[in-house]
Amino acid sequence: MNTILLHIIGFIVVTVIIVISGSRLSKYGDIMADMLGWGKMFMGIILMASVTSMPELMSGISSVTILDAPDLAVGDIVGSCAFNILIISIMDMFYNHKKPLTTDAETGHIIAASFGIMMLSMLAFTILMPDIFGTIVWVGGFSLLFLVLYLIAIRVVFLYDKKNNHSLEKKNNSHGLTLKQVVFKYALNALLLMGAAMLLPFFGKTLAEASGLGQSFFGTLFIAASTSLPEVVVSVAAIRIGTIDLAIGNVFGSNIFNIAILSLDDILYTKGPIFLFTSPNHIIPVLGTIVITAIGIIGIVFKAEKKWKLAIDTSLILAVYVLMMGLLYYKT
Repeated sequence: MNTILLHIIGFIVVTVIIVISGSRLSKYGDIMADMLGWGKMFMGIILMASVTSMPELMSGISSVTILDAPDLAVGDIVGSCAFNILIISIMDMFYNHKKPLTTDAETGHIIAASFGIMMLSMLAFTILMPDIFGTIVWVGGFSLLFLVLYLIAIRVVFLYDKKNNHSLEKKNNSHGLTLKQVVFKYALNALLLMGAAMLLPFFGKTLAEASGLGQSFFGTLFIAASTSLPEVVVSVAAIRIGTIDLAIGNVFGSNIFNIAILSLDDILYTKGPIFLFTSPNHIIPVLGTIVITAIGIIGIVFKAEKKWKLAIDTSLILAVYVLMMGLLYYKT
């Protein structure tokens, strides 16, 4: 009992560290973007997304290399992808009480969202047929495809941002910090976040076994929610200061980065392609995430003018997410 309590406390402590360091990371990342003159959409999809996804990166690495728990690593990734889209609903709650969040979002976000759907669809095929793309030594062929698609997505987003002239003028730094100081603080908080994320799956695996819920459900819901907290903090903070595109870019960018993380997890897991050792139940959050991502795209394109508490699109995202978690629990 004492051991379980210690693991609960440990889980809470590392989650708090992730939230705090992630919040500070967003602050210095935003300052860095202003000093360098980067566009908010590009910054959200590329820089902030890769940084706020560090918990998923480190959790996956420690799960497959230290804990020998590939199912926990995959559950964290697919659960985080689902939770990231749910963040759009969370942001909508904090946004203008009369105007839907996605109404003010740049349509360019559809690029990252569409790449997310493509990569999630490939992931679904891989979960159902782990050897569908073949094997190179112990690494699944799907890993190479995920990495290639991620690099293509980054390139397309960059070209779109450049073509539409969305990069910003460099702004004067009102925080009294030099670029070197900002980079240092940014890197320091990144290291804190990574260190905490390394410990997360250790506590998570023990709690999953003790709870009897299983690694698939626990990894998808609890660990995914906690490792996605940096995205929540960054996104909510961004909409409060009016940078909608930074917030939404962070959400969609995190998802394509998360799926690329599975490639690294697969490479580090030397027993064979990682999906040969994971539960097929992961197909539930993957398919659910495809649906709610599509709903998000519709919301950005349609641009509804009114809402009540939540817009129609963000309400549907919330409803599908709850249904998805219910189905996953039922199947566990």
